[in-house]
Amino acid sequence: MYKIISQEGRAKRASFETVHGTIQTPVFMNVGTVAAIKGAVSTKDLEEVKCQVELSNTYHLHVRTGDKVIHELGGLHRFMNWQRPILTDSGGFQVFSLSSLRKIKEEGVYFNSHIDGRKIFMGPEESMEIQSNLASTIAMAFDECPPAKAERDYVKPSVERTTRWLERCQKKMAELNQKEETINKNQLLFGINQGAIYTDLRIEHAKRISEMNLDGYAVGGLAVGETHEEMYHVLEETVPYLPKDKPTYLMGVGTPANILEGVERGIDFFDCVYPTRNGRHGHLYTNQGKINLFNAKYEKDMRPIEEGCGCPACRHYSRAYIRHLLKAKEMLGMRLCVLHNLYFYNTMMEEIRTSLEEGNFKAYKKAKLEGMNQNR
Repeated sequence: MYKIISQEGRAKRASFETVHGTIQTPVFMNVGTVAAIKGAVSTKDLEEVKCQVELSNTYHLHVRTGDKVIHELGGLHRFMNWQRPILTDSGGFQVFSLSSLRKIKEEGVYFNSHIDGRKIFMGPEESMEIQSNLASTIAMAFDECPPAKAERDYVKPSVERTTRWLERCQKKMAELNQKEETINKNQLLFGINQGAIYTDLRIEHAKRISEMNLDGYAVGGLAVGETHEEMYHVLEETVPYLPKDKPTYLMGVGTPANILEGVERGIDFFDCVYPTRNGRHGHLYTNQGKINLFNAKYEKDMRPIEEGCGCPACRHYSRAYIRHLLKAKEMLGMRLCVLHNLYFYNTMMEEIRTSLEEGNFKAYKKAKLEGMNQNR
């Protein structure tokens, strides 16, 4: 299912077979929280910008439109007309991000919906049921994501509870994959390593969950308050204790530089809202650094966002026109910027894979970072 094609140090070029197609790694998953990429981007657009995996949010789809409705309509792939792999997160991150609206217990988490305030309970079994209803390719285990700077006395029991929840997730998913009404009976389960910035807790947890023979393993609870250096240190210490023959996913990360550093430390899967969020605000990634289209110097600039870029925006429109759209608050401006940024990220992942196949990843990484650090 997961096959390493080439390696350079800890960096891996691999392929991962799923029921919805083979994923070439390292891969960046394009974030479509509510089964749509923000910025009026369709699934046909995603194919054009070379997206391999779309990521949707369990919690958000549960509260609106409802996973049971999506199940009735044939699952998420059919619902959003996307035939390639989909990863659904577990709702665990909302335990972290909606801290004012929840109460964590051993059985699970009690929420108040951020939409209408109604009471919701989600535990490992409920999360697995929701994700089974959505019929995603990869389901994430339900975990607690403690803040990176949380006290050790809080983090240790939290990690132990996450392990117990993972055992419950694994048992429930095995059950669900046997049910007649289950749409995707080959749904995969990824476990999540936690432990904040305490490397001994991270390593201990990595060893424990590695024994469970899951389909893949994520490093969670990073990019939530720690420095980049602390994040890289956690990866250096933890990743070697996760299974070498399974994909490794760094959740919610990050910038192009973060991705390059993550690949070097053995990460296969990435996701982040940066390319879409920044795009909607006119902040664009190029190989010569980030540019802000709201800057006055682009008012009469008839060049594309980046010379030589094959994205739909750069092939057809100028910086001046896209800036005009953004200033006029026309949705097309946001859409074109998001398409460019996603194309940039997905193309960078292609380049990373090629550099690993050719054995020159370190040289590629150095040149890429130097280019992007140019002052625009």
